[in-house]
Amino acid sequence: MPPLAPSSAKAADRPMWPTLRRFLPYLWPSDSPGMRLRVAAALALVVCSKLVQVYGAPFALQGVVDGMVPGSRSPVTLIVLLAIGYAAARFGSTLFDNLRNAVFESVGQEATRRLAVRVFRHLHQLSLRFHLERRTGAVTKVVERGTKSIDTMLYFMLFNIAPTVLELTLVIGIFWTKFGWPLVVATLVMVAVYIWFTRVVTDWRAALRERMNDLDTGAVAHAVDSLLNFETVKYFGAEDREGRRYEGAMTAYAKAAVTSENSLAWLNIGQALITNLMMAAGMAWVVIGWGQGKFTAGNVVLVSTLLSQLFRPLDLLGMVYRTIRQGVIDMGAMFDLVDTAAEVVDAPGAQPLHVTAGHLRFENVRFGYDPGRDILKGIDLDVPPGATVAVVGPSGAGKSTLARLLYRFYDLTGGRLTIDGQDIAEVTQASLRAAIGIVPQDTVLFNDTIGYNIAYGREGATEAEIEAAARGAAIAGFIEHQPERYATRVGERGLKLSGGEKQRVAIARTLLKNPPILILDEATSALDSRTEAEIMATLEAIERGRTTIIIAHRLSTVVHADKIVVLEAGQIVEQGSHAQLLARNGLYAEMWARQAKEREEALAAE
Repeated sequence: MPPLAPSSAKAADRPMWPTLRRFLPYLWPSDSPGMRLRVAAALALVVCSKLVQVYGAPFALQGVVDGMVPGSRSPVTLIVLLAIGYAAARFGSTLFDNLRNAVFESVGQEATRRLAVRVFRHLHQLSLRFHLERRTGAVTKVVERGTKSIDTMLYFMLFNIAPTVLELTLVIGIFWTKFGWPLVVATLVMVAVYIWFTRVVTDWRAALRERMNDLDTGAVAHAVDSLLNFETVKYFGAEDREGRRYEGAMTAYAKAAVTSENSLAWLNIGQALITNLMMAAGMAWVVIGWGQGKFTAGNVVLVSTLLSQLFRPLDLLGMVYRTIRQGVIDMGAMFDLVDTAAEVVDAPGAQPLHVTAGHLRFENVRFGYDPGRDILKGIDLDVPPGATVAVVGPSGAGKSTLARLLYRFYDLTGGRLTIDGQDIAEVTQASLRAAIGIVPQDTVLFNDTIGYNIAYGREGATEAEIEAAARGAAIAGFIEHQPERYATRVGERGLKLSGGEKQRVAIARTLLKNPPILILDEATSALDSRTEAEIMATLEAIERGRTTIIIAHRLSTVVHADKIVVLEAGQIVEQGSHAQLLARNGLYAEMWARQAKEREEALAAE
């Protein structure tokens, strides 16, 4: 057996009680009296089922056997009634169990809903850093396992463990009064040995299963990542390479799964040995007593029936413990996500941002993604209300970082950033982001309709407003020519649309939002020259009347800006208008000359 990964061992050793304690509020929600009433009713039905099962069926069957022993001629009518009573008791137990399930079903679904919604909301509250460092496939698998486990754990804790304890208590009472302490002791010893054996073997299996889950999660995460990047795979002819890599992951998972399932066979064999030894000992004890005239033939049937009924939930107890133990692991992993602290949080008493003019100021702004490695090194930048300011510079200079900081995806490590004199660290994130619109370089659309993607800019937008935004982004004509118009689906990540079409959808979405502050982050860098010119005309139209920051690599797209800021190595090295910067013959002029030469070479090559 291969050694366990550290993460697997850690998860398998996860304490059960702390996780269950966090799980119990979903079983008994304080804000839902109706759910509590359903839980109480379900437990009452459990008690009724066990009383009928322990005192009804076994004693009725004992009466039938005792009434039919050789030499006895008990009234046939009484024996028939006892037989009918035995059948009725069995039916009653089934009836109560199914009524219990019907009553409890909505409790389990409600608990699952509450937990799933809480996790989903929390994931959206986590920082950009968390989402960039975690694989989406792995996160969704953890959430899927965790939310599914809650319904199962609720069912087994209420309707297997609790009823089994109740049934054991009733059976011990009957054995004590009718057969004496030896049978009671033997039963308790059997149950204790059974529970000990089940726990030891199941804990061993939990470690095996956690390793199997780790391999499964890794395989799924790689598959999702590979399929999302299928274009890159095809660009490099790596289909076979990806297939081999996925096959290796699935082979490792298959080996771990075989080991885990084989361990189940040993668990079942051990459990069956313990319970059948107890059955043999119990019936032998009663038969010996029958030979001495202490017990009747019906007593043998009674003991056999009671033990058989007790064994059924005990047989399930192994599976229940495994399920709960696995549920603890799965839910623990999900609660780890819930416990992941958001890197960026609203300050205590944060007030909504009030944008009156849209005046932006970067005051000695310092920031680094990792400690000791600053990306921005004391940025001082003033963006007047309604002005268009472009930020240019070499790759890695920190241009896009400015946009992320303005959205407060990260907190500054030094200085401050204000909007109309209000420090963005002191206002609510929701109001801050509501005041800013962005047209990103890589527009990622939801796998839904064009209309939905445009409407995402503002919740509750009317159809007329969506169409007006599409016209403003110069994409209405394209949409009108589609057979399903605004109901046209755009495909995964918008791959059914061209780069220019996706950018226009992003522009329409931003127009619908109608923010006072606009960020254009490399909005045309991935487009061809003709499409770039068309998009630029649209962008220049929507810049009017808004405070705009343009982050660009192509200098030809920012010559119209009121001010151009040149970043290098996280510092502002030049700023001014296009003409002023060219006249200085500095870094901007050097970049302009290099890009002009590249354009000339490209035209000559055509």
